[in-house]
Amino acid sequence: MKIGVIGGGQLGRMLALAGTPLGQQFAFLDPAPDACAQALGEHLRADYNDHDHLRQLADEADVVTFEFESVPAETVAFLSQFVPVYPNAESLRIARDRWFEKSMFLELGIPTPEFADIQSQDNLEAAIKRIGLPAVLKTRTLGYDGKGQKVLRYPEDAHNAFAELGSVPCILEGFVPFEGEVSLIGVRARDGETRFYPLVHNVHEDGILRRSVASSEHSLQSLAEDYLGRVMKELDYVGVIAFEFFEVDGGLKANEIAPRVHNSGHWTIEGSECSQFENHLRAIAGLPLGSTARVGESAMVNLIGEVPPVEKVTAIEDCHLHHYGKAFKPGRKVGHATLRCADKATLQARIDELEQLIQG
Repeated sequence: MKIGVIGGGQLGRMLALAGTPLGQQFAFLDPAPDACAQALGEHLRADYNDHDHLRQLADEADVVTFEFESVPAETVAFLSQFVPVYPNAESLRIARDRWFEKSMFLELGIPTPEFADIQSQDNLEAAIKRIGLPAVLKTRTLGYDGKGQKVLRYPEDAHNAFAELGSVPCILEGFVPFEGEVSLIGVRARDGETRFYPLVHNVHEDGILRRSVASSEHSLQSLAEDYLGRVMKELDYVGVIAFEFFEVDGGLKANEIAPRVHNSGHWTIEGSECSQFENHLRAIAGLPLGSTARVGESAMVNLIGEVPPVEKVTAIEDCHLHHYGKAFKPGRKVGHATLRCADKATLQARIDELEQLIQG
């Protein structure tokens, strides 16, 4: 089976690494000449709205997926005329626009911070009066890793804020005084079967995920599964999806969904029976889903800007390096390391050792 992937970044690369042992082949459509997934399959260098190359991808592939939600929903809709595409175009349309996404959460009875649609500076001023400060102004689409957003703490922060974000459609979200950030990775097969990985505790710095630690017997696991299950059923979803939450007053408030394999699920490569990448491929290819059970205590640490010397990372016991083969650049995710240990104390010690290496 040949899998077409829209996007040729590290997520596409890791999909191919997971699919090759299953006998799958890959083709990536990506405009970047140095797409890091190209070493793992055919590289169709073209824009995401290039219909000629999209038809070529559809003709070559048995099924198509995408690795990030910046892909236009129209691209998936076009491809769907010629080849099965999972997740579907409606899932992408909802997930890539924060207004559609938050509105869906409300319709499904999933708690979310108060929010407002912002189309102008006047809209922003009116929304601040209703929602209050602090709040976060975000572009409705294309924001990730802290990009496309601004925290408004004081009235003066709002001055010209709409223009600062490009005068594009935005959303204002009330600030949530959360106790923690968690995410749930789930997978849904073509026949509707669903499986969930353990909730993951996340730590962000400057809007970028720095560390994820898989939990064991989290008290909010079943609630998170209920919320994500509602979303997957509503969207008739197929594949892996991530749901990020805030822990608030003993419950959960929705932050956002990501209709793809997700950074906070990278620990599953070494830390679960079947990784999120393999399970995504199983789901879209119509294969049986794999076990999402943990194997020991696991965590993932992102490598931002540069990868420390390989010999030093691999010298850390229980540490597994994943180098993306991307050019080093400040603020860019260029790799990650997963750690799998027998107990939590050892895991924390290994995390501390790795982070000292990164900082030093």
